[in-house]
Amino acid sequence: MPTAISGGSRIRTNTPAENAYNALLSSNNNIALRQLRLSTGKRINTAADDIAGYITARSLTARNGALKAALNTVGDAQSVTSIASDALDNINGLVTQIKDAAASASSGALGTDEKVALAKSAYRLAQQVQTVVDATVFGGKELIKGSFSGSWTIGYTAANALLTLGIDLTTNNTDFNVASNNFNVNATSTTNFAGVSGLDLTSLNNVSDTDLGVFSSDNISTTLSSLATALNNVSKVGSYLGGITGRLNSQEELLKSQITNYNAAVSRIEDADVAIEQLELIKAQFLQQASLISLAQANQNPQSYLQLFR
Repeated sequence: MPTAISGGSRIRTNTPAENAYNALLSSNNNIALRQLRLSTGKRINTAADDIAGYITARSLTARNGALKAALNTVGDAQSVTSIASDALDNINGLVTQIKDAAASASSGALGTDEKVALAKSAYRLAQQVQTVVDATVFGGKELIKGSFSGSWTIGYTAANALLTLGIDLTTNNTDFNVASNNFNVNATSTTNFAGVSGLDLTSLNNVSDTDLGVFSSDNISTTLSSLATALNNVSKVGSYLGGITGRLNSQEELLKSQITNYNAAVSRIEDADVAIEQLELIKAQFLQQASLISLAQANQNPQSYLQLFR
């Protein structure tokens, strides 16, 4: 720290002027620092400003970037579950209409022509089921055709290990809670539809006035019970996706809160308090002016001793 040394009547060294000059440099540096912080909005612009704070802020910023990437990934997973859920809801409605047609065909009041017409109409709905299956795509992959599965990184542990969530829409997923453990929504399958073995929706097209097939009095009960089971199974798969969607929604809210909290933590460490910096700037400017005046006065001191030679 500076010491008030006058140097007496020595004129070769002007110690008071040096002190004033050093004070002026200190004020100038302080002004430059405050102006830098005000212009950037950051208290820590280099590691030298706060070594510990610099390390902590960089670490938090890096983790926050990873969390933002995880949030985007959660959004992709939500897209998959939403698209698949909507498709299953659509299929549920179509199968319900097919079942209604079968229920109508079970009425003894209908003639053969009416039953055939109902079967042909139901077959068109079965074709639409297949269209829904074929059109339910995300990222170039068909979601509900029985082979889709994927994993998404939805977070990170303290050691930066990945936290992943899997979505399994393959036919043998036991989480579907389908008795046959072979959920297949392909309407063109001749062996299994919606987890019901032997349920063949293409057989609706084979109904004729000479052979009512699945709409005959001998088969209509089996047809109705099979369609009811198929509807139940479609709902089970929808509930599986609903559970995953609920978890994804929770994770999304968690990540949003964490990102906000990390931003706040980085701001408290790294950002400048504008009011304080402005206050310090004004103080430094006053000291700068005072140092300039003191320097001018100190430079006049040797002149007084030169009067001794006159």
